[in-house]
Amino acid sequence: MTVPAVVLFAVFHTFPALQGIFYSFTNWDGLSLTYDFVGLKNYYYLFRDENVWHSYLFTFQFAIVSTVLVNVLSLAIAIGLNEKIKFKNFFRAVYFLPNVLSVLIVGYIFNYLFANVLPLWGEKLGIEALSTNILGSEKWAWVGIVIVAVWRACALNTILYLAGLQTVPSELYEASSLDGASKWQNFRHITFPMIAPFFTINMVLAMKNFLMVFDQVVALTGGGPGRATESISLLIYNGGFQGGEFAYQSANSVIYFIVIMAVSILQIKFLQKREVDM
Repeated sequence: MTVPAVVLFAVFHTFPALQGIFYSFTNWDGLSLTYDFVGLKNYYYLFRDENVWHSYLFTFQFAIVSTVLVNVLSLAIAIGLNEKIKFKNFFRAVYFLPNVLSVLIVGYIFNYLFANVLPLWGEKLGIEALSTNILGSEKWAWVGIVIVAVWRACALNTILYLAGLQTVPSELYEASSLDGASKWQNFRHITFPMIAPFFTINMVLAMKNFLMVFDQVVALTGGGPGRATESISLLIYNGGFQGGEFAYQSANSVIYFIVIMAVSILQIKFLQKREVDM
């Protein structure tokens, strides 16, 4: 029963990935019928390409900030939804709704808000910071992308944290209340250590997803203004499929994969070690 799935995975995933690695050692432009082997030249020129360095810098800046914000907000929302409040199931559904919506649709909606609605409000309220479209600013455009990405990503992370909170025995809180522990002490010494595995999962998944950011950038800025918000994925797409740099960006993809894999492994090792220390 697993053979069809394995074959489909190999045909549409494994084989194209191996092809990409193969082409990274050539000068193929993606269209020509012939190509030449150039060895490690593509990799050599990647490390000297300012656009590549800029895209990596932007992507890591975006990913680190977004990962921290998503996990802080998601954990806070999950703790609130885990309390005994009215309409708990309704609020859980509302907070999960952004995850159901298409990334591109969400991006285009926020693009309209940033470009038209917020500047209008800023002018009427006399707030200078809101009176201009931040997506048109090289300095602040990345903040708009962070806002949209975090808003959407909080949905899934909140559900995962809620699942973790359900595993914490209520007897622990009852015992701590008898000792006069505060809510902060409960969170620090009971809640967070008990949901540490879920924190690890969320941190790794969030970082991985944000390092692969593509749709939000396309819908909000297209990599602009200039190349201020050009992520690694967008650079690979634009250069490989529109700029005739198929082999060159294939090499970039290989490095990109290695970087994401290394970051994920380091995160898992570091966070799992903290789980043991807790």
